[in-house]
Amino acid sequence: MTDLARSLANISQTEAGPKRKRLALVASKGTLDAAYPPLILATTAASLGWEVGIYFTFYGLDILHKDRYQKLKMASLANPAGPIRLPNLIGAIPGATAAATKVMKRWMKRSRMPDVTEFIEMAQGLDVTFFACATTMGVMGVEEGDLIAGCDIAGAAKFLDYAADADVQLFV
Repeated sequence: MTDLARSLANISQTEAGPKRKRLALVASKGTLDAAYPPLILATTAASLGWEVGIYFTFYGLDILHKDRYQKLKMASLANPAGPIRLPNLIGAIPGATAAATKVMKRWMKRSRMPDVTEFIEMAQGLDVTFFACATTMGVMGVEEGDLIAGCDIAGAAKFLDYAADADVQLFV
């Protein structure tokens, strides 16, 4: 390497600064309890200066759906670690999901945790990229206009390119 090339390389490294860490998350579940982990991880990493992207696929798209994200439910059926620990037979009784959802929301409020809407707003304010899976949108009949503002419609290849450069990749 010539002295000129070495100098130019040093200048470009100095201007660019250190490489930001990147987090790539996949959110595939659309229940109230499943919405929190990717949003908590994303806002935490972004507040630490990381670049963050969440790929919402299958039922995870409900977290971005205008008509659904504020109505996410917490199932008591087949959820032994849920807020209401019930045998499956009792968890199938009408009203059990509503009760579990109410308890989960009360837990989060008592813990002073933001609700899903607030987490979405915080994430967007921290420049977290919301990737909505284009394939899932087609399969489930979800249109771009059905999603909250600020979503990036992306196929699997686009997200995989993003994730390939991530320091941390998580499927939550």
